[in-house]
Amino acid sequence: MKLIGIALFTVFAMLAFVLNPTTTTEARSGLEIGATAESFSLPDTDGAAKSLDDLKGKKGTLVVWLSAQCPVVKGYKDRINEIAAAYQSKGIAFIGINSNATEDLNWVKSNKAEYGYNFPILIDKGNVLADKWGATVTPEVYYLDAKNVLRYHGAIDNDRNGKNITDAYLKTAFDSALSGKEIVKTSANAFGCSIKRAQKAE
Repeated sequence: MKLIGIALFTVFAMLAFVLNPTTTTEARSGLEIGATAESFSLPDTDGAAKSLDDLKGKKGTLVVWLSAQCPVVKGYKDRINEIAAAYQSKGIAFIGINSNATEDLNWVKSNKAEYGYNFPILIDKGNVLADKWGATVTPEVYYLDAKNVLRYHGAIDNDRNGKNITDAYLKTAFDSALSGKEIVKTSANAFGCSIKRAQKAE
């Protein structure tokens, strides 16, 4: 009887863990859709402090996590540049964030020039902003409206290689917002290379 009681307790405990969303912190961590992002200030590749409020666009801001060493980012660089060129002219500013502890400033700076990014890349030393917003991979995007409210988060599109894109999530979100329509798909799972976080002192 004692063994049966232990077994039943274990089953109920497992069910409680699965069914109770408050038992996992990931579901509630990070910047959520509909939340307003606080302005942040980080150094750019020239060492100048730049804030979200300094760089934000009249029609919103796209914050994208990037990496110099990630092959997925390399595969997306042309698409990122094309989208930036198309939508910066429509009032949406672009801000790149590098939170990788394994990439030094010189590498990030040379990568910016190599990939032809025409928007600022900010250095998130110690991955403080990545932790606060819940960013986990590169590339990963956060689209804020003119009031810094998060409207879309996740993947740029649904195809890593760019040869068979059937859902251009980010561009669809931009187009909906710019035309005054509701953004139907507000998130899509971001995929890419994990952000190489700094080791925390114990």
